[in-house]
Amino acid sequence: MGTSPWIVPDDLWVRIEPLLPRKERRFRYPGRLPVPNRQVLCGILYVLHTDIQWEHLPKELGFGSGMTCWRRLRDWNEAGVWQRLHEVLLAELNAAARLDWSRCVVDSARQGPKRGIHTGPSPVDRGRAGSKHHLITDGHGTPLAVLLTGGNRNDVTQLLPLLDAIPPVRGRVGHPRRRPDSLFADRGYDHDIYRDQVRARGIVPAIARRNTRHGTGLGVYRWVVERTFAWLHGFRRLRVRWERRADIHEAFLKLACCLITHRQFQSLC
Repeated sequence: MGTSPWIVPDDLWVRIEPLLPRKERRFRYPGRLPVPNRQVLCGILYVLHTDIQWEHLPKELGFGSGMTCWRRLRDWNEAGVWQRLHEVLLAELNAAARLDWSRCVVDSARQGPKRGIHTGPSPVDRGRAGSKHHLITDGHGTPLAVLLTGGNRNDVTQLLPLLDAIPPVRGRVGHPRRRPDSLFADRGYDHDIYRDQVRARGIVPAIARRNTRHGTGLGVYRWVVERTFAWLHGFRRLRVRWERRADIHEAFLKLACCLITHRQFQSLC
């Protein structure tokens, strides 16, 4: 029998634990012992995988209350834990020569309708409010960066922010790398001004043009980002945005990218 996906494996925990902020306990009035971080993380993963409401998180599982898990997710995100974890995992993949820097691929996916910060009426879905996930991956489909915007934001406006959001990836001799050789995108990113700005960053743009016949061959390279979106939205919490607070949804989004990157690393073993 396989392990439940919300149980934190040992090899992932040893990477996460040093990144978590430490709280000093007051010994004079210690009160109840806090729920251990690893158990709380299991509770957060349970919500991410099952999409259960925080207040309905089963206490008998030993993960603490939903509010405890919510607060730790908020605090860890504010402390930059998920961003640093992602950089650690990317560096390990890079050290193993498993990041394909010859190209990167960008795309976006609209997310289910809800209200809150970073939502907006979608121009392609009868004006329903929603959010968008903007993603950039390497040539293998490993997430390099992800952004959250309102559903009314044009895809191309996030092209340069996505490139700039790629962290400096260590793991090889020399300076950390954060620029791929080329960038692949569909017709939604067809603007010459953005092509010029991509070139100015030393990246060759391979962006499909509008009003041209299909069959450019770019789909041979672009499909990896669609597969990664399928992996992302395999986490049920990311299919419909329930959180009004953008930082909580972004925390789930970044955590999911870390889990996908960790799976890529596990494939090496």
